[in-house]
Order: sequence, then structure tokens, then C-alpha cells
Amino acid sequence: MFRLSNLIDAVTAGRPERSLDGSIAIWNFTNRCNLACRHCYSYADPNSEDFLSTEFILDAIPELLKAGIRFVIFSGGEPLIRKDIFEIAEAMREAGIVTYLSTNGLYVNEKNVDRIIETFNYIGISIDGIEAVHDAFRGLEGAYRRSLDAIALIQRHGGNAGIRFTLTKETKGSFYDIFDLAEKIGVDKIYISHLVYSGRGLDNLKIDISPEERRKFVEFIIDKAFQYHKEGRKIDVVTGNMEMDAILFLEKFGERYPELRDEMQRRLRNWGGNSAGRKLVNIDWKGNVKPDPFFPFVIGNMTEKPFSEIWLDVENEMLTQLREHPRILLGKCADCSVIDICNGGSRSRAWAIHGDLWAEDPSCYLSRAEIASEEWGVKN
Repeated sequence: MFRLSNLIDAVTAGRPERSLDGSIAIWNFTNRCNLACRHCYSYADPNSEDFLSTEFILDAIPELLKAGIRFVIFSGGEPLIRKDIFEIAEAMREAGIVTYLSTNGLYVNEKNVDRIIETFNYIGISIDGIEAVHDAFRGLEGAYRRSLDAIALIQRHGGNAGIRFTLTKETKGSFYDIFDLAEKIGVDKIYISHLVYSGRGLDNLKIDISPEERRKFVEFIIDKAFQYHKEGRKIDVVTGNMEMDAILFLEKFGERYPELRDEMQRRLRNWGGNSAGRKLVNIDWKGNVKPDPFFPFVIGNMTEKPFSEIWLDVENEMLTQLREHPRILLGKCADCSVIDICNGGSRSRAWAIHGDLWAEDPSCYLSRAEIASEEWGVKN
């Protein structure tokens, strides 16, 4: 996750950088869902049954803390389908873990909205285009209106919900509309997620956009972040699953604030790019542990081995390679002068296209000449 607005605001104001003391877990608490989204990586199914019991999940919280997990994103399927989701989230908060909710919004209602706001530090609701596009992409007519109603309900009750948008061939026609919508309804965050080839995303590889198109969209995203900063508009612009955005962002930041470029580059190096297996872990609905939600390999299962032993296993060769920074990769990554910023991007996409975890990310839109340029020169 790359937080453009936060970085612009902090560096230009001279505020000290903030870093998460620990790791982030994306936990898919259920595989049940009321939608059938085209890009879903978990093959969510409305007829599946929850696998992990409430008791098992609550007992696992000390293991999360032992392993250094300080932040849990509640995902699915649709996490609000689980009747025990508030009990789980409240137990985590009491243990000092920050909780985020990722939802389609269809189960947000007058009866639970206050509890949602009180329980979760942040709420992200998926909107993947204007009404017709969103409903087709999400597989349910009326889903768009119900998701917007959920955002409005949260706002009326004193909370705020950000928009999550996945960029694909099917949704790109609504890309600019999403920013207009965010400004109109007054959300505090726009999260643009790039497609990763996993689950239905792998089945629908053909729906991904080209690197050339991606770059144009990313340039717009970056320009919007600078515009919001200049206008004092409190909309946090964030991108996900495309850490190369930070490199293009650094170039544009340096053009606007040349005297602060070195400081921004230092912070981006400290951020470190793709964190799968390093600062990011995924737990799926069956207790399988993976370096990220899209990763093609499982490194252990919580029903068979304590989570801390899986995540802190120093003898796991895959984790060791993922945690090397910057990673040693092939293709144009091998000659990249700024790989310490993006860390090579998605290993899941590399595997899906090249059959090699350590190949270059095929979605990288930066040219070999560009990333090998001495102008990037790593400055200390």
C-alpha cells in the first residue's frame, strides 16, 4: 500500500516519518460472499461454510502479537457475513491491534452501523465504477446504489468510509468518475488497487490493462494527490499492488519540490516497496498462511502449527528470500537503480506470467532505460 497524500503532506510540512512497529495481516475470515466479483482472488462462494471457529480465532490473537502483528485488515468473502465478526474485532482492539474493515457495504445497516464505526479504525467500501459498470463487475444489479447508501449511512452516523477501486479493462472507463464521486460525496480516502493475477483475477487475466495504459492512469493519480494537497482537500490518495508507483511519484515530487527530493527518496527507501512475506501476511478462511493474499504458495496452516512459528520461521527459504531487501530478482529488476524503493513489485504476478517467483513483475510500466538511469542515483 502506497500512501501518496500522506507522504506529500508529511515531507512538505517537515513532519517526522511514521512507521508501523510490526506487520500487517490481511485475514479472510470467511469465504462466503453475497457477490461474485470478477477479480476476486479467494473464489468467494455464498454457499460455503466458515471453517475457523470463533474460539480458534480468539485463541490465535496472542500468537499474532507474538509474531509482531499490529494491524489486521478484516476481509473475505464478505467479513460482515460472520455473526462473530464484532466479537473478534473487539478482542483484537483490546489486545492493541488496529483493525480495518474491507467490505462491499451491502450488510451495513441502521442496526449495526454504530457498532461498525466504534469497532473498526477504518472502513473501506468497494466501488468499481459508475452504476452499470459496478453492478456488472460485482455480479449483482443494485449493488452500486446499496454500497453508496452504506457510505452515506456511515457518514450520517459520524464515521467515514473510503472508496476502494480495482483498475481493469472493464472498470477503466469509470476511473476518472471515481475521483469525481469521491469529491462529491466527501470520502476521506481513495484506494486504487491494481489487478493481481490470482483467484478469479488469474482466470480473468485478459481483463488487465496494458503497462502503457497503467502509466497514464498512475500519472493522473499522482497529479490528483498533488492537487488535493495544494487545495487543502482532505482526501487520502492510496494505491495498492503496484509499488512502482512510488518511483514515478518520486520523479514528479522532485519536479515540484527539488529541495525536498532527497528526503522523499530517503523515506521511500525506508518504506521499502513490496512487503509480502516481510511486513505483510495473509491468513485465509481455512487458516492457510501466505506472504500476501495473491501468493501462489502456502507457507503453513494455523490449524496445524502456531502462527508465530510459521511467520517467524528463520529456516523457511522462501521467506528468507522475500525478506531480503532489496530482493535479488531477474529481468529488468536486476539492473534497476531504484529497486530499493519498489522491491521488485508483485511476486504473484511474476509467477503467474513467468513461472518464476524471482522474475520481474510483468506489470511494471517503467522502461529498462528509465530505471537504469544514473539520474536516479541512490542518494544517502
